[in-house]
Amino acid sequence: MRRSVPSLASLLRVVLLLHSLATWFLLLILRRNPISSRTAAASSPRRKTVKGRWSMAAEEEDVRRRREIAEGVEMVSPSEEMMWRGETSVFEGTRRRALFCRSWMPMSGDLRGIMLIIHGLNEHSGRYAHFAKQLMACNFGVYAMDWIESSTGHGGSDGLHGYVPSLDHVVEDTGKFLEKIKSQNPDTPCFLFGHSTGGAVVLKAATFPHIEALVEGIILTSPAIRVKPAHPIVRGANKKGIPVSRDPAAMLAKYSDPLVYTGPIRVRTGHEILRITSYLMQNLKYITLPFLVLHGTADRVTDPLASQDLYNLASSKHKNIKLYEGFLHDLLFEPERDEIGADIINWMLKRLQQKQL
Repeated sequence: MRRSVPSLASLLRVVLLLHSLATWFLLLILRRNPISSRTAAASSPRRKTVKGRWSMAAEEEDVRRRREIAEGVEMVSPSEEMMWRGETSVFEGTRRRALFCRSWMPMSGDLRGIMLIIHGLNEHSGRYAHFAKQLMACNFGVYAMDWIESSTGHGGSDGLHGYVPSLDHVVEDTGKFLEKIKSQNPDTPCFLFGHSTGGAVVLKAATFPHIEALVEGIILTSPAIRVKPAHPIVRGANKKGIPVSRDPAAMLAKYSDPLVYTGPIRVRTGHEILRITSYLMQNLKYITLPFLVLHGTADRVTDPLASQDLYNLASSKHKNIKLYEGFLHDLLFEPERDEIGADIINWMLKRLQQKQL
């Protein structure tokens, strides 16, 4: 008995029929739940892309939320508005990302000088309002920025919160912001202040002649100078780790602040801290700017002995060091914060007097 073999045309008709049935079945499912796939993708606003970075929409939403909080931070109280003025602004950094900035100015009297504050890792400029008021009371103006580099954000600035791809970008942004301040206040002496990792940024900036020419001196509190991979600053000092102040209220305020990053330190951030501190240890002898370095002897986040090395090795003609026995890392948030602030102001006044001689 001879079997019939289906023709090519018959096979093609069968394939098309099966394809049509499959398409009809899929359309029926999608009609019942037309946005299921899109909803699943949108349900987590902080989803990751293929490369592991947060999506642009999630980053923008996080920046918007942080900037709104930053704008709400009180800079001067209503009762102080007749004496002092606090303002916020956004400054475009060297990578064309938005830097959230603050300024505090006395309402009367001639400015003795201006200080630019570079905050520490994971914190923000709004935390320095008390110090700014102490400076304004002595007729100093204050600027501060929430530093950022490439894709990272601190406080109210652009980028992923707490992520640091390059501290060199922070150094560049510091120089650009300082140039802007100086162009607006050409006859007013400027000082550069840095805390912890911000101190490392300020120190590296001080090795560049164009920045050196803009400032009368630098002030460093608890600078990150000598750091090893197992060091606490690389592992991360947060609310579950090493205490940074002997004042319980200051500790509570810091780690309940939504603009302070308290998550685990990001790998790239740790790498950048190691890289900049390695650079500094090899270049301390090239520091020639006048400086004041302050450190607590009980600091377990950064090394007070490294500050002593800075004092010993730097080529600066005018240099001073002050070690506070038993004090911790965040000196301007210790119970003796006003005493420390006064030490800084007195050093700046002395420096201005020396310049006039």
